[in-house]
Amino acid sequence: MRLPLIVFICCNLCACLGAPEGVVPVKNFDVDRYLGVWYEVARLDHSFERGLDAVSAEYSMRDDGGLRVVNSGRSAATGGREQAVGRAYFVEAEDTGYLKVSFFGPFFGSYIIFDLDRKNYQYAFVAGNTTDYLWLLSRTPEVSEQVMQDFLEQSATLGFDTEALIFVHHGDEG
Repeated sequence: MRLPLIVFICCNLCACLGAPEGVVPVKNFDVDRYLGVWYEVARLDHSFERGLDAVSAEYSMRDDGGLRVVNSGRSAATGGREQAVGRAYFVEAEDTGYLKVSFFGPFFGSYIIFDLDRKNYQYAFVAGNTTDYLWLLSRTPEVSEQVMQDFLEQSATLGFDTEALIFVHHGDEG
């Protein structure tokens, strides 16, 4: 009875590290250029960011070779800042934009960078393990119309519900 339960748990944990069909992580990824602050420009709704605006993420190196991830956002209800600290590690090679990230103990989820401003690292299109998780990140709180159009077109082609996107308000914090 224990072995089937262990297999079931392992399979479910591995499923969190999958990728939506057609989503391919960028190659020639340079983690050093990715470090620093990124603003969340758009996202699909999910429970762990519900009700937050002015959302940003800061990436820095950890001593163990992984990344420290600090996500923060302003609660629309209270106006206070909320913060979550996590860690991320490469799933494949370090030059592939495919990481696993955890904010909750031993449980990891996919973090797949499927498009990136390779010249200046000014924007990134990021997916999770299913088409329920999608983010547009930028070094600034807003992106050009062309970047937004590319994000919407690529995301829709990959099966993401772009009609359900939340466009993040940054107000005075951006």
